Amino acid sequence: MSADPHKAKLEIEAASLTDVGLQRSNNEDSSLYWEPEGEEFSRKGCLAVIADGMGGYEGGQEASRLAVETVRHVYDKFPEDDPQKALIEALGTAHRNIQRYAEEHPEFQGMGTTCTAVSIVGRQLCFAHIGDSRLYLVREEMISRLTRDHSYVSRLVENGIVRSEDAESHPQRHILTAALGSGRELEPDFPEHPVPLENGDTLVLCTDGLWGLVGDQELRDTVKAYAPEESCAELVRLALERGGPDNVTVLILRVAD
Repeated sequence: MSADPHKAKLEIEAASLTDVGLQRSNNEDSSLYWEPEGEEFSRKGCLAVIADGMGGYEGGQEASRLAVETVRHVYDKFPEDDPQKALIEALGTAHRNIQRYAEEHPEFQGMGTTCTAVSIVGRQLCFAHIGDSRLYLVREEMISRLTRDHSYVSRLVENGIVRSEDAESHPQRHILTAALGSGRELEPDFPEHPVPLENGDTLVLCTDGLWGLVGDQELRDTVKAYAPEESCAELVRLALERGGPDNVTVLILRVAD
């Protein structure tokens, strides 16, 4: 278990933590926090990415690694001052890179990954998302989920077949309907307009190994009570205490008061 605290020039405090869990032998999650050097920072801001791989012992690991590395590279090199467009392009490129890798390594056929990528430029939040990793915004006493799960159960909820309160414990909740590397066309979710951030706002990116065991209100209470690094440690501890059947990864960004 290792924590990575960072301090960004936008007065954003960031920390991340990942754990293999108690029932897995390898960690198929990947995450990244990145910001460019010098004058580029005013254009690019900071980038945070989280990915949860699938596709066998090494396939999922490779897929999530490829996703976060590709997103960082494409976002860094994107020629326009349009972070939302850069994130969408980055996910599309990662999708194709993962498919190409699977073609070159037949033993990894079926590899894929969720991916949630966030950028903050001048306190404007942009994101692009595919799969069932999640992005939450904690503002004062409220917590809101900014992403929707691309999953079989989420589709059942949208169609009124399963109640939303039953979705978190549904036995088929981990079946994805979309992921990087899966299917021909990629249609990531993204906001129509950037989300303005306020002093004290906290963003939480996490894989299903966390949100499947720690409820939204408990997540809110934790990030309100602790600094980002301590929040990561406490949330992972809760997931492991409750059995830790999956890899657990969380990345927290807080806009300083």
